[in-house]
Amino acid sequence: MKIGFIGLGNMGAPMALNLIAAGHDVTGFDTAAKPEGIPLAASAAEATLGAEVVITMLPNGDILRAVAAQIHPAMGQNTIHLDCSTVDVASAQAVAEAAQTSGLAALDAPVSGGTGGATAGTLTFMVGGPAEAYTTAKPLFDIMGQKSVHCGGAGMGQAAKICNNMILGVTMIATCESFALADKLGLDRQAMFDVVSTSSGQSWSMNTYCPAPGVGPQSPADNGYQPGFAAALMLKDLRLSQQAAEQADADTPMGEAAMKLYEAFVEAEGAGDKDFSAMLPRFESRKRS
Repeated sequence: MKIGFIGLGNMGAPMALNLIAAGHDVTGFDTAAKPEGIPLAASAAEATLGAEVVITMLPNGDILRAVAAQIHPAMGQNTIHLDCSTVDVASAQAVAEAAQTSGLAALDAPVSGGTGGATAGTLTFMVGGPAEAYTTAKPLFDIMGQKSVHCGGAGMGQAAKICNNMILGVTMIATCESFALADKLGLDRQAMFDVVSTSSGQSWSMNTYCPAPGVGPQSPADNGYQPGFAAALMLKDLRLSQQAAEQADADTPMGEAAMKLYEAFVEAEGAGDKDFSAMLPRFESRKRS
């Protein structure tokens, strides 16, 4: 396929390179990043010319709406706008409506798997939008990731991502709290991991991404909490979850509590550039209030 790819940062660039390596004709654009190995256009609109699919990977909903307004008039009829950003549901649905008005198809397809998954081509895509467009784009998902799930209509990919990451934020905090409690009780961390990882307390945060250095599989904890998924990004996703919960009139007290803890961690304590699992050393140093 001929593909336009807008947004070539830490996630977008490796995704685009995987598409190129698989034989697709990719033209990219970014306002700042100029990664090697990706042919670049002079503007976002120019990157879309002649493309069958245009992929965007952008920081937030406002930027997505602005870019969509630039590229939709330049895209050919029946072209697919495939957005892989993580944004609010309302922005995803507004962009889908604008695309439909312009004779285009739109898919919201946020990802899970971080920069490592983007590089390795092992991302998971949560996809909202027309089933026919999903079928057309699926070969691209199969290159950039290991799994894609069609979650429903416009905005439902974002809904799935928000719900997933609210669970992730809550369970990581609980995992870090539990290790800090185990330390104070004198329970060996390895013993705790061996029990919890095979018992009812198991979770992805414990079994796959353990926040305790030297315990379980390799994770950012073993690299000084250099981010695989930065705490600032977790805060962004938790805020999106609470924005959606407010709009949907949903009671999410644990999600709200996790958001407030990450707000303190990122904004008051300046830890936004650490991995989100660095909550463990935070709790280690604190006493009961």
